[in-house]
Amino acid sequence: MSIHFHVSTLFLLPLVLLLSGSIAVTGHAFSIEEATVHDFHTAFKQDKLTSRQLVEFYLGKIHKLNPILRGVIEVNPDALFQADSADRERKAKLPGSLQGLHGIPILLKDNIATKDKMNTTAGSFALLKSVVPRDAGVVRKLRKAGAIILGKASLSEWAGFRFAFPYGWCARTGQGQNPYVLSATPCGSSSGSAISVAANLAAVSLGTETDGSILCPSHINSVVGIKPTLGLTSRAGVVPISPRQDTVGPICRTVSDAVEVLDVIVGFDYRDEATRTASKYIPQGGYKQFLNANGLKGKRLGIVRNPFYMFGNGSVLPQVFEHHFHTLRQGGAILVDHLEIANIDVIYGSSGEYAALEAEFKTSLDAYLKELVASPVRTLADVIAFNNKFSHLEKIKEYGQDIFLQAEATNGINKKILLKLARLSRNGFEKLMKEHKLDALVTPGADVSSVLAIGGFPGITVPAGYDSEGVPFGICFGGLKGSEPKLIEIAYSFEQVTKIRKPPSFKP
Repeated sequence: MSIHFHVSTLFLLPLVLLLSGSIAVTGHAFSIEEATVHDFHTAFKQDKLTSRQLVEFYLGKIHKLNPILRGVIEVNPDALFQADSADRERKAKLPGSLQGLHGIPILLKDNIATKDKMNTTAGSFALLKSVVPRDAGVVRKLRKAGAIILGKASLSEWAGFRFAFPYGWCARTGQGQNPYVLSATPCGSSSGSAISVAANLAAVSLGTETDGSILCPSHINSVVGIKPTLGLTSRAGVVPISPRQDTVGPICRTVSDAVEVLDVIVGFDYRDEATRTASKYIPQGGYKQFLNANGLKGKRLGIVRNPFYMFGNGSVLPQVFEHHFHTLRQGGAILVDHLEIANIDVIYGSSGEYAALEAEFKTSLDAYLKELVASPVRTLADVIAFNNKFSHLEKIKEYGQDIFLQAEATNGINKKILLKLARLSRNGFEKLMKEHKLDALVTPGADVSSVLAIGGFPGITVPAGYDSEGVPFGICFGGLKGSEPKLIEIAYSFEQVTKIRKPPSFKP
């Protein structure tokens, strides 16, 4: 979907008209802006809203705001057809049609395969018009639950694995913009997913993370991101970086919405072996039961000040987070302060994580490309050649493809590095959590992502404030494998007490 809309034109439109989220339905007004999945289902039941109206609203918002924000790569031409089907099913009172994600529009990061009229390109022209063999595992689950696939969200191209910066840039859309402060970073690589739900271009969204790609854009766009335990959600049909670190998770405006999505997408998929092991962590009855407003009571929360409270949002950070610590204590949490993760300097300096990712990227991407029904590229070497040939489209002169070239030069995975990463996890984060009997580690922003990434551990980020320029920042709760129930209780409880999130201001 290509819409050309001059930036300055946007600000000539009456802001109230542009951002009004209310629609009148049979004499009732229902505000779609900032509404939750629960709100939508209530409105469906009371005949105040239909899925068609919801999709039409989001298509309108995308038409108006996407030329500025560039959070969406393309919309699904069948979205309204799916909405009409959902409305018919609800009218017929089909089982499951009044709950979960049924009739709810969702945006998918454009590295998640859909076997439909849309492309799956990881933001690159190299994969345009390629044909995937089937829906990704998580997409199959979404369709089964009755969700409406609204479109594909933009991303840092190839999930941030072609070049290091700028975050949020891909050839197919250009530069994604932070809806709070347009000049601020949207972070990567699930930038479009976070931008879009923050700006109410979609109800909910899916992102992927290898190291920080759900947590960082969620923190900087004032939304909630859940990076699940490795294998809790299937990676089958997702353009890969590393089967050892990749995970798929929700990016939404609220913890409850993120949990609604999580409940749908978790579970075994025979195309992803990691889901066999991780499915033992899924609680009977799902994750919604842990949306507990008193979830902080008795939780042991660890504070590692070095290095996580030494950088970030400058002087605002210590002051704001000391206040948040007070809030956590008031909610009944026990804070264990001044802890240290063993070898933290190695984890953030010389762990070898990137060398491992480069080797894994080459082998796993080649395997993904070979399985495509049709594709202009079949190997990483083909992608590099495509980029060189069409360098004007892929902006090779400006941004290069350094990581691709380094990955292509690898020759198998160094087992010593993998053992080192496992050891750093075991003797660092894991040991700290077990020795101090912690339920979660609490950190500002998304800087903890590498600690969680190398061990396949889960994390949840929740809006925590805005700096003097209006740029958002989040608070992250990280835990051991399978600790999602505790993390959800903690994150939901913190969110309900603080209610920090506010809609974006679109500052230049």
